[in-house]
Amino acid sequence: MTSAESAPPAPARVWRWEGFVLDTGRYELRSGDAVIKVEPQVFDVLTQLISNHERFVSKEELFDSVWGGRFVGEAALTSRIKAARRALGDDGESQRYIRTVRGRGYQFVGTLEPEADDTAAAPEPEPEPEPPRQHIAFCRAADNVRLAYAVVGDGPPLVRAANWMTHLGYDIESPVWRHWVRDMSLRHKFIRYDERGCGLSDWDAAGATFEDWVTDLETVVEALGLERFPLLGVSQGGAVAVAYAARHPERVTRLVLNGAYARGRAVRAQTDDEKRAAALDLDLARVGWGRDDPAFRQVFAAQFLPDGTRADWDAFDQLQRRTTSPENAVRFLEEFGRIDVRDEAGQVRCPTLILHSRDDHRVPMRYGEELAALIPDSRLVALSSNNHLLTGDEPAWRVFCTEVEAFLAEPD
Repeated sequence: MTSAESAPPAPARVWRWEGFVLDTGRYELRSGDAVIKVEPQVFDVLTQLISNHERFVSKEELFDSVWGGRFVGEAALTSRIKAARRALGDDGESQRYIRTVRGRGYQFVGTLEPEADDTAAAPEPEPEPEPPRQHIAFCRAADNVRLAYAVVGDGPPLVRAANWMTHLGYDIESPVWRHWVRDMSLRHKFIRYDERGCGLSDWDAAGATFEDWVTDLETVVEALGLERFPLLGVSQGGAVAVAYAARHPERVTRLVLNGAYARGRAVRAQTDDEKRAAALDLDLARVGWGRDDPAFRQVFAAQFLPDGTRADWDAFDQLQRRTTSPENAVRFLEEFGRIDVRDEAGQVRCPTLILHSRDDHRVPMRYGEELAALIPDSRLVALSSNNHLLTGDEPAWRVFCTEVEAFLAEPD
């Protein structure tokens, strides 16, 4: 552990200059009332420069404070400085706010306003509510693989088809998934389960094919004695949900898909660049998943949560390590790439709501549009987000919840 990692967190601060606000308590850069989206490392670079505005900050200090002493090339720092300047309407020529000290480092040269008491303007965030109470149970798939499932909340059932990187015991407190469990269980008996190879389900399952995943959903539904219910599918779980709905039209009343796709990356890769990107996914999982250095896993964080805060990225890193093994991660990614439910999508007979982030980096919007074109009775809602997995504090999440509840409340 480096000294930067072991030091206690600095107290929250708010700095103001020429209409800009840098608020470390909220992890926000604002211009007036508008939040300026910047990557976590860009925010951290700005914080270091502004908190030491009375002097220049050396490159070595920035490497230590922002990257924790890990080796990164100078190009990484240069790109973050460029992004910080762009966020402030600055550039390398005018250097209105960030001055380059040639060969040494950088200095913030904006005129800061005197610090004020921000207690009234930015009250302490309310403590997180207690995680919802859940009942966890187990059942056995046809090949004797143990599957863990959980039930949270009261009301009519809502089943979520499993997707990877879940852990029933951890999701209710993880920033990545807790808002899903909390909000989906407000009006429903929310039922979810860990995919084979993940979380509390058996990690050493011999089979991990798409057909196994569909069969596992069938197993959980039978274990709970469910007859008719709406089905939710997220990311690759969307393809599982599509296949199940096509095969069991008598059971699925409504289908909700988020960040889903009909074709996996290997199937839809047409150009050499797309094929290389699909192969790189596997290489990153093989090389980096089990390492202590989070740099490899943060590539996935940048794809799934490009607009997430540094805390979101750290939570995603923890989720990856807790939920499955490096070996399983590679198996899953290989199988995800081979998914193709285009034929089954055309056989879905229930009303379907498809929600997709407009600027999804992991699964581009056009693949949500493809699903909407394939499923007969479907409606597509574009969400104003860059994230593949919606975070609990972005506006798109509230839109998602509102759309889902209105859709599920419609008469059959």
